[in-house]
Amino acid sequence: MRLTTYTDYALRTLMYLAASRERLVTIQDIASLHGISKNHLTKVVHHLGQVGLVATVRGRNGGLKLGAEPQDINIGAVVRMTETDFHMAECFQPENNRCVFASACVLELALGAATNAYLQVLDGVTLDKLVPASHRAPIDGAQPIGFRQWERRQAG
Repeated sequence: MRLTTYTDYALRTLMYLAASRERLVTIQDIASLHGISKNHLTKVVHHLGQVGLVATVRGRNGGLKLGAEPQDINIGAVVRMTETDFHMAECFQPENNRCVFASACVLELALGAATNAYLQVLDGVTLDKLVPASHRAPIDGAQPIGFRQWERRQAG
């Protein structure tokens, strides 16, 4: 399963905001850090604001902050909200299914089970687990951690 750029940007934005709870940040801050399009990120942030995950503060010293507590932001829910579909193969769309194996194939069941397992893992993760309190420091000095380090932290 590959996440869309939209979902990737949404998750990066939420992680940045969780790591920067002590201050307001701008879309430009996030875009510059990750080297991503400010225009595309603006659309993502707007959507996150509409659903209450990001709050905006207007004015000269305004910016963005989390709209909910990190422990209340479920990553599985964010992925479901930002991904347009989970149709991994043609057989997931019966109206367009031209596969000659469709009537006897169990691939759809296997892919469906795999997708559900993928989302089930993400359902067990909240934003606070992605950005532990020890990493809530100025982003400029933060060192990224790898997945294995994250796994060890979750187990420990």
